[in-house]
Amino acid sequence: MLIAIIGGGAAGMAAAYGAASMGAEVVIFERNEKLGKKLFISGKGRCNLTNDSDIEHHLSNVVNNPRFLYSAYHALSPSDLMRLIESTGTILKTERGGRVFPLSDKSSDILRAWKVLLDSLRVKVHIDERVHAIGKDGEKFTVDTAVGKYFFDKVIICTGGMTYQATGSTGDGYRFATKLGHHVSDLLPALVGIRANIPKNLAGLSLKNVELTVSRRDKELFREFGEMLFTHTGISGPIVLRTSSRINKEDLAEITLSLDLKPALTNETLDARLVRDFTANNNRAIKNVLPELMPKSLIPLVLEKAEIAAETPCHSLSKDVRRRLAQVVKGIEMAPIGFEDMNGAIVTSGGVSVADVNAKDMQSKIVSGLYFAGEVLDVDALTGGFNLQIAFSTGYLAGTKAAIG
Repeated sequence: MLIAIIGGGAAGMAAAYGAASMGAEVVIFERNEKLGKKLFISGKGRCNLTNDSDIEHHLSNVVNNPRFLYSAYHALSPSDLMRLIESTGTILKTERGGRVFPLSDKSSDILRAWKVLLDSLRVKVHIDERVHAIGKDGEKFTVDTAVGKYFFDKVIICTGGMTYQATGSTGDGYRFATKLGHHVSDLLPALVGIRANIPKNLAGLSLKNVELTVSRRDKELFREFGEMLFTHTGISGPIVLRTSSRINKEDLAEITLSLDLKPALTNETLDARLVRDFTANNNRAIKNVLPELMPKSLIPLVLEKAEIAAETPCHSLSKDVRRRLAQVVKGIEMAPIGFEDMNGAIVTSGGVSVADVNAKDMQSKIVSGLYFAGEVLDVDALTGGFNLQIAFSTGYLAGTKAAIG
């Protein structure tokens, strides 16, 4: 059995390992100068390999089509993946939230582990060889590159999405899939910054332990707690990235974001805090007292939304004014107007429709012998190692099934 793997990222390497471990002869076609180029920069260069949690927890963090992934996760679970990487002598560690990294904090160690695994099974790798077209000639597949035309029994497409295009993710897989008769759902940026009309002076301000509430037409959808960052064009940071994946298909005109600067305080405890601070600074202007409660650069925005003059002395603040201020502190409203560019997103939302792919083996329902794995599929998840696990699991399942199918 001769199998071509198109793309040598996370899904491609796992597919190659899975197929070769079942006895197939495997060739990886990688357009870049090395395998795993996107993997190398993932997790800010540390490579968040997976999340050390059970399958149900992983699937609860999948935004689109989680049920499609059951077979893939059972073929290669998070614990299976960790054991596989550790079998090469690579030491892993688990950090807050179950995030798994190499002990060295170097993604190169994960890539080295995959090289050991692939070399042990004599997987052939064609570096710097971009695939231009995939076809089917009778029972054989044709794979065309600048070097020439190759013939294979099976093909697994693992070309990634549309993000970080400098790593080679320029949408080739979607083109191949469409030409071969598959539906590709709308491609949207996911895990990406949200554009909003924010005062320019806030750019660069980072906030910790805040809560972002997302509502549609005044009905709360969900909340995210953690860190966020103001940018020149809007907001970013962990809670914003997760939010983007959950609202990128929404009509943003109906979406409101509300930022709680003090989620640990109830309205009553916040009011008591304000009374205490204002009493202790009776004659000072409110703008000079609020730095004890929030970053200084946020004060003009908060006072503007609360309709309080910055020079107002604390002793003149009525209970109603104080309550208005507390409401703003507990809910700065922001209207999202869009998302940052696809190329700046961590993952692509959308892709080859899972309706066209058999979840039990990742094989196309339209073209026998053709398989899909990884980000090219219409599956994506939140941050925390879940997206890489999807790539490894779907790749491994596709590879093993292609080899024995």
